[in-house]
Amino acid sequence: MTRRQKYEADLRRRAGIKAGLSTAAVLLAIAILVPMAPGWPAVKKSFFNAEIFLKTFPGLLEAFVLDVAIFLWSVPLIAALGLGLALMRDAQSPGLMPLRLAAIGFIDVFRGVPVILVIFLIGFGIPGLGLPRPYNSPYIWGTVALVLTYSAYVAEIFRSGIESVHTSQRSAATSLGLSHGDVMRYVVLPQAIRRVVPANMNMLIALQKDVALLSFIGPVEILRQAGVYKSLMANFTPYVGAALIFLAVTIPATRFADYLLNRQRRARS
Repeated sequence: MTRRQKYEADLRRRAGIKAGLSTAAVLLAIAILVPMAPGWPAVKKSFFNAEIFLKTFPGLLEAFVLDVAIFLWSVPLIAALGLGLALMRDAQSPGLMPLRLAAIGFIDVFRGVPVILVIFLIGFGIPGLGLPRPYNSPYIWGTVALVLTYSAYVAEIFRSGIESVHTSQRSAATSLGLSHGDVMRYVVLPQAIRRVVPANMNMLIALQKDVALLSFIGPVEILRQAGVYKSLMANFTPYVGAALIFLAVTIPATRFADYLLNRQRRARS
């Protein structure tokens, strides 16, 4: 190890020690000061009741399976629709201008309307047409609402990746005789998709949380189940249990997204 590497390693070690000590000091202060608050006994009983937590946690885990299922079948639909919209926005031919305008309008609308409003409008509006079962299911139309909303955001992420590929690469591929479709398929998209993986990981994390919004139109997933337990037991501890389950999933995914971003940054530098 060179002197420079030893110096940098020493700096990182000192920074890690300082960060650890400061974090420990803050946590210790919270642990000491919060229980000293006058209303802490009531808050502890209402939000951190160990007996209720142990009684309701297994049921929350079972309900979370539905969240995971909705998430898993929504992801490929969002990816496919988002990539299709990005390609439509990137269309250069004058004859494809209607497709480009349609993609722009779709993205503007669903990025501009809050996801909860889209869920209400689609989740209550479509079944209100009197469709027969199972086509009036809130699981179907709730999923549709999530797919439409998130595909608009994912489309813009894909488009940013497509535009990050330098035009000289397209020109070089065209000079070799590749068609526009082949250039996009073999030259642009492989690079663009690889570059936007970290950003799309953050969208997946947000989607995992927003699946809980479907509880407002009927599905008994983890948020609705926590609400049922809260009403039955007159206690908010089930909501704390639901939050811990979400954190157990989202924190590792967030750290993985950060890892991908850092690796991509190191590769570019």
